Amino acid sequence: MACTYTAVTKQDGEWWIGWIAEIPGVNCQERTREELLASLKTTHAEAFDLNRNDGALFSDGK
Repeated sequence: MACTYTAVTKQDGEWWIGWIAEIPGVNCQERTREELLASLKTTHAEAFDLNRNDGALFSDGK
C-alpha cells in the first residue's frame, strides 16, 4: 500500500525550509530545495521507523 504525503517547502532568505504536513515534527532546513527534499525523505523515514518501533514495544503480540 503506497501512501502519499504533502511536503510543504518555501525559501526563507538563503535557506529552504519545509515540513511534512501530515506528520508533526518532520521538518528540515537546507541550503537548496533538492537538499531539503532529500532531508525530508530521510527524516520522514526515521520518524516512521521510530513510531513503528514504539508501537511494537506496546504490542501484546496479537
